[in-house]
Amino acid sequence: MSIKINPLNAIDFYKADHRRQYPEGTEYVYANFTPRSSRLAKMLPDFDDRVVFFGLQGFIKHFLIDTWSEGFFSQPKDKVVAAYKRRMDNSLGEGAVPVDHIAALHDLGYLPLCIKALPEGSRVNMRVPVLTLVNTDPNFFWLTNYIETVLSAELWKSCTTASIAYEYKRLLTQYAEKTGAPLDFVALQGHDFSSRGMSGIYDAAQTGVGHLTSFIGTDSVASIDYAEEYYGATGVVGVSVPATEHSVMCMGTEGNELETFRRLICDLYPSGIVSIVSDTWDFWRVITEFTVALKTEILNRKPNALGLAKMVLRPDSGDPVKIICGDPEAPIDSPAYKGAVQCLWDIFGGTTSDKGYKMLNERVGLIYGDSITLARAQAILSGLEAKGFASSNIVFGIGSYTYNFLTRDTFGFAVKATWGQVNGIGRELFKDPITDSGVKKSAKGLLRVEQTANGFELFDQQTPEQEQNGALAVVFENGKIVKEVTLDEIRARLS
Repeated sequence: MSIKINPLNAIDFYKADHRRQYPEGTEYVYANFTPRSSRLAKMLPDFDDRVVFFGLQGFIKHFLIDTWSEGFFSQPKDKVVAAYKRRMDNSLGEGAVPVDHIAALHDLGYLPLCIKALPEGSRVNMRVPVLTLVNTDPNFFWLTNYIETVLSAELWKSCTTASIAYEYKRLLTQYAEKTGAPLDFVALQGHDFSSRGMSGIYDAAQTGVGHLTSFIGTDSVASIDYAEEYYGATGVVGVSVPATEHSVMCMGTEGNELETFRRLICDLYPSGIVSIVSDTWDFWRVITEFTVALKTEILNRKPNALGLAKMVLRPDSGDPVKIICGDPEAPIDSPAYKGAVQCLWDIFGGTTSDKGYKMLNERVGLIYGDSITLARAQAILSGLEAKGFASSNIVFGIGSYTYNFLTRDTFGFAVKATWGQVNGIGRELFKDPITDSGVKKSAKGLLRVEQTANGFELFDQQTPEQEQNGALAVVFENGKIVKEVTLDEIRARLS
């Protein structure tokens, strides 16, 4: 059996010998995973300072169960112990880290941990734990914080992606309501373009599901696989459309670009939606000349089984606000001055929403996916509104500029121990650095989280009896998942 990763080594080196650094007689270590602050609040004035909790179940199934089973418990004990000893000896010095506890864990045959968590899809206030974890066997007190590195690395990104996706959905919904655009279009209006810019294909798959908690538009095929495998996703998980790239357009040659368009919309994709990258050479020529030359063919495209027959143009460079809404510094009456939406309206017309905003003819559309951010999306939507256009005239390709231009500190996620037991006596733990602004101040003791009118609220310094109550529920215990959630349930919580 091949091992993709040795779960024992999914740590920072300093974790390896914390077992001996804890006081003699340590029996239990109780920790939590908490978002402590939000950088989004500084970028979005109306951000309400909550994070979407998502990704734990995938982490449990993929890593705590499958990876630990394949890479440790199912392997011969002598092999895994020897491999661990070699890694520690070569990097920290001969015998620097004893390995008897590793052998004992293998003999036990499962991870003696209990994880309690809020329901995935919950929107959680800052400084409120989304999960707690504690060892269930006093012989393995060291294991709680041993997995901190991988737990943090695997969860912060999924939570952050899901949180930002929710903010896109909130923004798009807000403008759809203001301009009378169809609300059911919002689920398609944010489309995941991020895969190629993520930190490897597994990162693309895992965090791409965060996007799917709020949208169904995605180009990440692997994210749909992940959602089905780890979140019981069924039915419409993610959808996309046929689309070109620059190599396709270049291969057709610049002199025959119009014929490439004709072949795409008439021969290859005469029905349904087709997205065509349109700025390989002269975007404004495509907008103002090719669309006129092909107007009859575009309007006569046949609807597919869903009633869709749209040619979508995709500009892919320049200032997205100016390209979509118009550049006030460009020559008056030039296509650049008008912007792409106005140009298409002048050629194809459309309808008016019940709020009085213009919606392009259903046979044409635009998608923009170059360096889109929440701020740029808001500027585009605001610019369209100012020109009398509904928000549904644009689809956003949300790429790695949004979903990988992040760090753990985007929401200040951290794992901290707040309680332990030594020789049968509980100890309340906390940190409060005098040199810090207060962000790193931790909770204290055993924790309970309650859902209130103001969102989720933390109560610390709880008794063992109080800690058993509240919104945190056991989801993983002694190597087994005991409470599961589906993508549909998560989506419902975020609707």
